[in-house]
Amino acid sequence: MKKFLLLLGICSVSTAYAQGGTLIIQNFTTNYDFHGSLYANNNVGGGCYPMVISKVPDEIIVPAGATAKYENYRDQFSTSGYPVSTWNVYLAAGSAASPRPWSHPSLVPGGVISNNTRWSMSKYQMYHAGTSVPETYFNGDIGETALPCNTAPDFVDSPPYGSAKWFTITSGTDVYTYLVIQ
Repeated sequence: MKKFLLLLGICSVSTAYAQGGTLIIQNFTTNYDFHGSLYANNNVGGGCYPMVISKVPDEIIVPAGATAKYENYRDQFSTSGYPVSTWNVYLAAGSAASPRPWSHPSLVPGGVISNNTRWSMSKYQMYHAGTSVPETYFNGDIGETALPCNTAPDFVDSPPYGSAKWFTITSGTDVYTYLVIQ
C-alpha cells in the first residue's frame, strides 16, 4: 500500500514537473580531469524523492578542456561523449537503490522518474590530466543551493588549483544547468 501511495503521489505532480532540462559540464581547466557523480532530485513536494544518482560508470570522467552534455537520462546515452549506462533510483528515504538502465521506461522523457526530478548536484574530485592522481585540494560537493534537498554550495573555490560554479539558465520552457570548472 505504501508503494502504491508513493507512486500515486509521484504521478500527481508529474504533469507540473519535468526533468530539469539539460545538464552541461564544461571543464575549462587544462591541468585537471573531472571525476564525479551526478544527482537529480524531486524538489517540489516529494520529500526530495525520487532521487537519481549516476552509477555506471562509477565516476563520470570529463577530460581537461572537454564538455559533457546530458539532455536527459535516456538521450544522454547516445549523445554525450561521457554517457551513463546505469542510474541508481531511490524512491524514498532509507529505500534500497534500484539500478536502472538508461532506457528504463521510468527514466525516458515522460517517464514517472524523469518527470519528477531535476539535476541538483555533483560530488567531484579533480585529477591531474591524463593520470589517476587526484588533486587533493580540488574537490567537493556542488549544486543548486536554492533547492530544499541540497546543502552543497553553488561555488567551490580551490586556489590556486581552480574553481567550480553551478548555475541554471531558464528561457521560456528551456532549462540549462551548468557545472563550469576553471
